[in-house]
Amino acid sequence: MAQATQEFGDWPLKRLMTDVVGSGPKSADDMSREQAREAFQRILADEPDATTLGAFWLANRWKRNNPEELAAYTDVMREESVVTAEPEADPVDCGANYDGKHTSAVLGVGAGVVAAAAGTPVVVHSGDRVPTQKATAYKHVLDDLGVQTELEPSESADMVDETGFGFYYQPAFNPGVQDLYDRRDQMGVRTFVNTIETIANPANADVHLGSFYHLAFAKKLTDTLKASDRLDYSRAIFFQGMEGYDDIRPGYTKVAEWDESEARSASDNASGDEPRAGEELEDYEIETAEYGMAMEAEDLEVEDVTADSAAITEEILAGERDDHFADAIALNGAFRMYARRDVESLEDGLEQARDVIADGSAQAVLEDLRAF
Repeated sequence: MAQATQEFGDWPLKRLMTDVVGSGPKSADDMSREQAREAFQRILADEPDATTLGAFWLANRWKRNNPEELAAYTDVMREESVVTAEPEADPVDCGANYDGKHTSAVLGVGAGVVAAAAGTPVVVHSGDRVPTQKATAYKHVLDDLGVQTELEPSESADMVDETGFGFYYQPAFNPGVQDLYDRRDQMGVRTFVNTIETIANPANADVHLGSFYHLAFAKKLTDTLKASDRLDYSRAIFFQGMEGYDDIRPGYTKVAEWDESEARSASDNASGDEPRAGEELEDYEIETAEYGMAMEAEDLEVEDVTADSAAITEEILAGERDDHFADAIALNGAFRMYARRDVESLEDGLEQARDVIADGSAQAVLEDLRAF
């Protein structure tokens, strides 16, 4: 709730609607960074009434936020809501769309465990039935596998250091955003909160692995990371995941990769000018057939996403399956290794992924997680 002593600037959401963002998709203006910061500070303080908040969220949706606005929202979230706990390991941060999947299996738990067994620490984070889809996310698969999920951030960091894989629970590490749950649920459509929560980075990781629906959105997100004052990612990879999740699609997947060192190199030119936003972004394709995986999207569909994802993950980690799901988990595990630069290529990562499944190392990580 808003504190009686809290002071804001001159931009309540109603004024922003009237003067800046509320005039329609084609005529609305973008907010300044200061305006966007104040807007989200007011939202986290529960200052706007429900009608004004809903209108503001919808106006942001039709206007489409630019990277400067998203960076402002993210910075306020990091300053006023996110509780970080940094493990000694330097993990890959996997922030899949929090509202989950409703058709295909969630592969990220198995992929993360495989990567951890190969020496690449991985952090995943999610909420619990987040609007709008309120579908299966990381928490639900881990719950079904018997892994503790309702952890405080410091416990999540310990999980990473003890097992190589860690889960951060949104209500514990991002309570301000969690407090918006009911209002988000009443909206019935996604808001900018669905975007920024995926880059909350509770473990202060250097590398982020996320997903997007269109390449232009990946460029917007990497520009958001660069514009943020509170995110310190040095590398980010986004791809067109299945159902917007961080699972590589069977067949063709578009990938967008950004590396801060390459961005600095690009800016070190004769003129001394800074590069334009997004020009350091590299995009390429992954074709699963090139890795001997002849599968289609429907091959990874399941009836009960939570229960089936957990069962499939357990069987693969135990070496009891050799099918499309096993291929998909191995490839996604390899991609996590590649994201952290622990392997030079996906081929190298695939070899390691299959080795740690075959020798029981991946299953051992799962057992360590259950014992944590």
